[in-house]
Amino acid sequence: MKLRFASMTVGLTLGVTAAVVVACGVAAYFYSVHHFKSILNMARANALAEGELIHTALDHAMLRNDQPLIAQMIEGFGKQARVEQLVLLNRNGVPRYSSTPLNNGEDFRLSSPTCQACHRDPPERRVSSRVIETRGGSVLRTVIPIRNHEECYACHDAAQKINGVLILDYDAGEVRAGMTRDLRWMVAGAGTLTFVIVGAIFVVIRISVLRRLRRLEATARLVSQGDLKRRAPVEGSDTLAWLGREFNIMADSVAGLVGEVSAQRERLETVINSIDDGIVVLDPERKIIAANDAFLRRTGSSRNQVLDHYCYQLGMGSCNLPDCPTLEYLKSGTHQVRICEHRNGNGAVAWEEIHVSPILDANGRLTHVVEVWRDISERRAAEANLAESHRLASLGVLASGFSHELNTPLGTVLTCIEGILRATPAHQEGQLESARIRENASIAREQLLRCRGITQQFLRLSRGQRHDGGIVDLREAIEAAQRLVGPTARAHSVQIVVRPLAASVHVRAGEAELQDLLINLLLNAIQASKPGSKVVVEARCGSDVRVRVSDEGCGIAPECLQKIFEPFFSLREGGTGLGLFLSLNAVRNWGGDILVESVPGKGSMFEVVLPAIHACPEPEVQP
Repeated sequence: MKLRFASMTVGLTLGVTAAVVVACGVAAYFYSVHHFKSILNMARANALAEGELIHTALDHAMLRNDQPLIAQMIEGFGKQARVEQLVLLNRNGVPRYSSTPLNNGEDFRLSSPTCQACHRDPPERRVSSRVIETRGGSVLRTVIPIRNHEECYACHDAAQKINGVLILDYDAGEVRAGMTRDLRWMVAGAGTLTFVIVGAIFVVIRISVLRRLRRLEATARLVSQGDLKRRAPVEGSDTLAWLGREFNIMADSVAGLVGEVSAQRERLETVINSIDDGIVVLDPERKIIAANDAFLRRTGSSRNQVLDHYCYQLGMGSCNLPDCPTLEYLKSGTHQVRICEHRNGNGAVAWEEIHVSPILDANGRLTHVVEVWRDISERRAAEANLAESHRLASLGVLASGFSHELNTPLGTVLTCIEGILRATPAHQEGQLESARIRENASIAREQLLRCRGITQQFLRLSRGQRHDGGIVDLREAIEAAQRLVGPTARAHSVQIVVRPLAASVHVRAGEAELQDLLINLLLNAIQASKPGSKVVVEARCGSDVRVRVSDEGCGIAPECLQKIFEPFFSLREGGTGLGLFLSLNAVRNWGGDILVESVPGKGSMFEVVLPAIHACPEPEVQP
């Protein structure tokens, strides 16, 4: 600010100085011309007066025709100060007397330049005194005619008007020197006056103009920095005072407009922040200009961490789509809609729908892009539930017919098996064939009862009935499942390792359904395992009961993990896709869940979580 006002002061000072110098120079020029004319006129008047005196003095000598006296007088008058030359000419222009030696009188001939200086003008424009240039320099020549009077008729013809001419030459150099001295004093005085005027103007500008402009500039700077109540001091009624009043009026108007804009912005922010959908405004470079509270909660960031940053710099919680809808809009110019999945702060999966819309100026050019993030997790869950309801309805119709048709042959086969068991005596020594028949019949009876349980479960599923089950011993259920899948495991060269609980643990479940669940998990693990590998079954008990089945098989691809519990979805050729679906529904009916972890190429782990009836001890550590 000091540098700016210093340059302004220097500029004003130089401008005023130049104006004053020009004005003084012009005035000095015209004054010098006028002064020279005044001095010259004065010198002419003095020369004319002195010439008249000399003429008067010579008249007495000429009347007496005393030529020695005339010569003596001419010589005496010629020696006076400033007199350059005194010459008396006859009427023909021939010098008769001179105070200085003459050069044949050529300078006084009518055709000479010195005489033509006057004679080239008409008689009415001739003056008695004029500055002329001679061989000796510039002289002020005064010409006084000697007129013919009656007293002179004795020697001169009465018809003549002029008997001769008296020429008095003054040194014009002294006139010029005097004028030069006066001019120097005048220039010195004008210069001093100029500096005095410039200094006075500088002081006046400094006090009356620049100081007030500084106050006005400081007020404008404070207003621009946000101090809208600041006003410029107004003093007097001059132009600067008018400027200060106009500035204050402008500041009042700006303060009113800013207040109105702030109020409208607050109302707009209140409206936007009351919307549950996340709203963010981006510029064409994808820098965030504005965002509502819902969007800030979604990203887990504060407003200062989000504003003036690029959207792809937000990190966790930002868009994870491979094709950014905003970039796609900037390329195509069409409205974009995307659906993306992300995890919120507590790790839960959320689904959001992204709408991208433009903001255009009056000329139709894109200025900003608005993204609206809408949580569609509930809608997506409702759609999934609706789809599952449709699948379950279709499955219910199928299960109802299937169970109804299958129950009759199952009952007949079960009756035949029980007849075989009754006809085959037990504990007969030496009857190995009878013992083998009875064992096989017992296994067939268990499997038929399992099939009947499955059909009953399908019937309950088709009717929408819930079967809470009873109290089941978890150890017995695991051992029964291991016994039933043993032949299949041996056929695939897979070892089943069971790590049971240290004590008996009971859960509330359907005994047949729980066995079916464990058998399904074990069969899936065996079929996914390589020959020579093992399947591990272990149970843990704490606040809930967890049964874990782990294998060393091929694993499950990430894109298939969310589909393995859907009906009719199977990764095994020839599979029905109903085993895990029925198992998950049964477990959820008991208040539990099934968790899955899988690494492709390394194996999978299915964990059945069931509510514990009562607390139980920790399991023994198996080698």
